[in-house]
Amino acid sequence: MKKTRFALLVSIFALTLTNGQTQTSDDNYRKPITETLQKMESLFHIKISDDRGLLKDKELDYADWRIQQDNLEVSLANVLAPFELMYFKQPDGSYQIRKYEHYKTSIDKATDKLHYLTNLYPTLTAWQTRKKLLQDCMRTSLGLDKALPMPKSKPILTPIRNYKNYSVENIGLEILPGVYTTGSIYKPYPLNKKAPIIITPNGHFGDGRYRADEQKRCAILAQMGAIVVSYDLFAWGESLLQFPSETHRNSIAATIQALSGIRLLDYIATIKYADVTRVGVTGGSGGGSHTMFLAALDDRITVSVPVVMVSSHFSGGCPCESGRGIHLCGNGTNNAEIAAMAAPKPQLVISDGGDWTAFVPELEFPFIQKTYDLYGKKNLVENAHFPKEGHDYGVSKRLAMYPFMAKYLGLDLNKVKNKKGEIDESTCVIEPYEKMFVFGDKGEKLPANALKDIDKLYEMFGEKNNKVYDVKK
Repeated sequence: MKKTRFALLVSIFALTLTNGQTQTSDDNYRKPITETLQKMESLFHIKISDDRGLLKDKELDYADWRIQQDNLEVSLANVLAPFELMYFKQPDGSYQIRKYEHYKTSIDKATDKLHYLTNLYPTLTAWQTRKKLLQDCMRTSLGLDKALPMPKSKPILTPIRNYKNYSVENIGLEILPGVYTTGSIYKPYPLNKKAPIIITPNGHFGDGRYRADEQKRCAILAQMGAIVVSYDLFAWGESLLQFPSETHRNSIAATIQALSGIRLLDYIATIKYADVTRVGVTGGSGGGSHTMFLAALDDRITVSVPVVMVSSHFSGGCPCESGRGIHLCGNGTNNAEIAAMAAPKPQLVISDGGDWTAFVPELEFPFIQKTYDLYGKKNLVENAHFPKEGHDYGVSKRLAMYPFMAKYLGLDLNKVKNKKGEIDESTCVIEPYEKMFVFGDKGEKLPANALKDIDKLYEMFGEKNNKVYDVKK
């Protein structure tokens, strides 16, 4: 009996091998991915678009077998993952095909994540535990815990330029041995009483801190009574004298930019009349990311205004924002939760309809409010949304920021109003590049010890630079 059963099994196995050579061959089951997606459109009654041509000429083994008839999104992931592609669900219910990007997800997935996070800490105690975990992880991820002490060298300061009710001077601050952060300090003129501090990290806008709208923002805040410091991105502006532009896309840029804000605040806090009990931070785009980071990590920050960057589905496309893995902290976080870490301190979230902050009023802002509500301080967070505007720190966004900073930092709005009672930026002097340089028109005043080796910068943090460049000579 056993022998007969064994013979039958052998016969079945042999028959399977014989017939299976045609039934399981790649030639039969391999097909263009577009055909499989068309089948999924019919099965799930949806529309899938590939407006960037990412599916062109792509074929997939066992394509139709990857469809799970009761789960559209698992099916999409099964089909797209082999090509490092992903789907984005649109508000109209359709799906768009996009390249996989670690810093970007779809609105529906971001909504699910915020719901998960809300349930993760229903009490203030649970949130405070979560916040501490995130802070510790972010500091470690950025490498701030390994940063060498700031050198004791004196900051390099240019002569002061005095204008109506404010002054400007440029600063080169050695934040690490041979690594200089460059910027401009705006002060009330005359400065003869306690003044709050405002840190303004720069974003990826053309002309950097030299552009007119950033000069206006700093000058107006100074006229209102604040000491304001605006500073260059890593490998932008005068930082290019040390590190070429391509190194801005090194992940170490995130570390240096965060450290720049912290150590500039360290210095500004030593200035006569600087009031370290009143400290604001505001910036747009990449500067908005670092506004959130500083408010989350530095307890000295008392007011924050992140501009066009608070998003649960986009964490910044530049490594200077998302390159150090801080959004992996706590088994996964996002910029909405990082913004919520500022609670219960006053915060104004500025958003618009033309970028990834388009859904802030319905999605991210209510989530942040819930965190503030754990402290009983829901009224201390606000949202100024501009649905018809795009990605900038334009005049309407500045006009929303000024009164908020005035309210919570004790600034005087009347000092910048015209006879009609309107905030008037025309009193600001827009300086040319050469006046804003610290190290001279051609960098001739750059200190001799200035570091120019990105590999050695990594070594300061006990790391190795793994980024390879294809630089045309």
